[in-house]
Amino acid sequence: MSKTKSSDKTLLLVLMTLVIFGLVMIASAGIAYSRTRFGDSYFFFKRQLFYGVIPGLIVLFVAQKINYKFWKEISFPLFIVSIILLILVFVPGFESRIYGASRWLQLGSFSFQPSEMLKLSIIIYLAAWLENRHERVRDFYEGLVPFLMIIGFVSFLLIKQPDMGTLGVIILISMSIFFISGAKLSHIAMIIIGGFLSLMALVKMESYRMNRLLVYLHPELDPRGIGYQINQALLAIGSGGIFGLGLGNSLQKFNYLPEPVGDSIFAIIGEELGMLGAVFLVSLFVFFAFRGLKIARHAPDRFAKLVAIGISSWIICQASINISAICGLIPLTGIPLPFISYGGTSLVFLMAGVGILLNISKHSEIN
Repeated sequence: MSKTKSSDKTLLLVLMTLVIFGLVMIASAGIAYSRTRFGDSYFFFKRQLFYGVIPGLIVLFVAQKINYKFWKEISFPLFIVSIILLILVFVPGFESRIYGASRWLQLGSFSFQPSEMLKLSIIIYLAAWLENRHERVRDFYEGLVPFLMIIGFVSFLLIKQPDMGTLGVIILISMSIFFISGAKLSHIAMIIIGGFLSLMALVKMESYRMNRLLVYLHPELDPRGIGYQINQALLAIGSGGIFGLGLGNSLQKFNYLPEPVGDSIFAIIGEELGMLGAVFLVSLFVFFAFRGLKIARHAPDRFAKLVAIGISSWIICQASINISAICGLIPLTGIPLPFISYGGTSLVFLMAGVGILLNISKHSEIN
């Protein structure tokens, strides 16, 4: 049995740098939108601080104190609770439709996004389920089929919301865990091919998805309509140059760029802090990835290894998708940039995930 020691201070330092960086950028990016919509220039900053950062730090502290094996014991009920909450977004009286999507639960003045909880719970559940399967994970009927049934059910609920960005992140997380658990490459290839064909079918089913694909292929298409957001994002990034316009000096945040504190915040970072600021942020995520994967490699047991892989994949895949979309490398997806974008629910569950990762590091052989 490995000796318990202090948690990974390097990972914690990277995390705190990301959180502080996010708060600073929300204060800057949201100043115009906050003033216009709420009459308070720092509305989003205050909300993120009091409903995201402070609760998140408390959750982080508690999670890094709890032995990681506890999460294996509650993995199934935790996953079931996530599914129930995901279903409740469709129930009148609980649902809160925003921009035509049912992604939020409204409980009085409190709003909650169940899909953020699902990201963490499915990591823990899959890790617990795959821990002792060993060679059976390579079997078509005992490995691939039940895995696809789990992912298929979750995918159905997310498509109904609809939330394709979150679905993409969850599929990538799940495939990472499934692959590391010892799945056959042929099964992974089948999932990729099936997923691509399913994605094409879903794109054809909804016009807004087809529009996003068309804008990705032809960014110049309808710059005042369906191509507005990506064109404004690219304009922001391009105008920042190497050194940026300076913190607080963005022009695009003044009601030109949609979601300046949300999905599009990376464009404001590029505009105000330039390529140097953007590279600094990307470097933080890359360093986080290396540290998370190092913890996974030195994890004390198979469950801890799969959980560490899942949490690291979650943060890096989501960050990669958000940044790639805002830079026009992939179609727009509508998912937040981890630790940076505005969103209390997202930040709290991300901090919970990192807290678990820190606890695993206490029991690992990492230096």
